[in-house]
Amino acid sequence: MVLVYSSLTMETRERPLIACPQCDLLLREIELPPKGSACCCCCGATLYHNRPDSINRSLALGLAAAIFYLIANAFPILGINLQGNANAVTLLQAVHDLWQQKMHLVASLTFVTAILAPALELGLMLYLLIPLYLGRMPVGVGLIMRLLQTIKPWGMVEVFMLGILVSLVKLVQDFRIIPGVALWSFGVLTLLLAALASVFNPRDIWLHLDREQGRGDL
Repeated sequence: MVLVYSSLTMETRERPLIACPQCDLLLREIELPPKGSACCCCCGATLYHNRPDSINRSLALGLAAAIFYLIANAFPILGINLQGNANAVTLLQAVHDLWQQKMHLVASLTFVTAILAPALELGLMLYLLIPLYLGRMPVGVGLIMRLLQTIKPWGMVEVFMLGILVSLVKLVQDFRIIPGVALWSFGVLTLLLAALASVFNPRDIWLHLDREQGRGDL
């Protein structure tokens, strides 16, 4: 630790401090090349990344994910055809049917993890990213960032998709299964959310806000 601080230049000493999320060691931020990562010199944990144009890319992925989310919840997931009788349901109808069948816990978990949490996550991200793209300051950034960290673990679209695939394998032996538009939309939504998670960088949000606030003070 002494060797690290003894080699710091005056320019580096003026940079802000950052705490390692694993060992709580305080370190000075450093400049990173594009697509580079900063790691803790004590435990090796990743501190932050330098993802070029992360705000614009996150906004593009967030808008695309929001469109496919609306399609996935507006159209039927799949249809079942049994002896000429066809029946198709949307995700919200499936949750309602589970509730009517007294499966309250399963219905609640499905609603929260597959409908509510992804909607809140996408809505909060777009609330942050659209004003930043337009050069404006969103209100309540700190609260929104904390809500995003709280909501993120509850979004389980990929787990929901895995459950649907397992169910399809079992149902196809007894019924004729007709995949709906929503099923394909949920597949695309899963990929878009994974890409959004890899591109979205909270540190870039704060740096962008600091730059905009600095311009406003001039």
